[in-house]
Amino acid sequence: MNRDDLIEIMDQHTEHLLRIAYCYVMDLHAAEDIVQEVFIKFYRNQHNYEERGEIKAYLAKMTVNRSKDYLRSWNYRKVQLQSKFSLHAERRNLDGLVMRDEQQMIGEAILALPLKQREVLVHFYFNEMTIAEIANTVSIPESTVKTRLTRGRELLRNELSGIVWEVLLNE
Repeated sequence: MNRDDLIEIMDQHTEHLLRIAYCYVMDLHAAEDIVQEVFIKFYRNQHNYEERGEIKAYLAKMTVNRSKDYLRSWNYRKVQLQSKFSLHAERRNLDGLVMRDEQQMIGEAILALPLKQREVLVHFYFNEMTIAEIANTVSIPESTVKTRLTRGRELLRNELSGIVWEVLLNE
């Protein structure tokens, strides 16, 4: 694989991989770093890649694994601790009357779910992956994907149940 091939692969898959990484780490800068590391690792170890399947799934799996590594890292825990202190100070300064768009509310509710449920919901609805593709990407059985989808939907339904939706009022 030459440089031009790598650039073409990056152009095709960067946005998709960024979405995956962001859904895990919930930080755009960290997600960008993760995707960059994935492409570097792919380029350096391209001789290990066997074209048995689709490159998109291979890169997605690498991104998921790197994202999980990041979540286990000391750097992530340190950033989380620092952000908790700064968010607490920011919340006191807000007047509490900030309006949110309904899509933003749904997105925040999804990102608030536990990682196991969040990852399958994001892959299923936003990345439009099948249950088999999700199982392959996350390295879990299909039955586990189905269970996590069901539990994730239930948690999401409970989280969003008390909200009056403007869209429904205007119909």
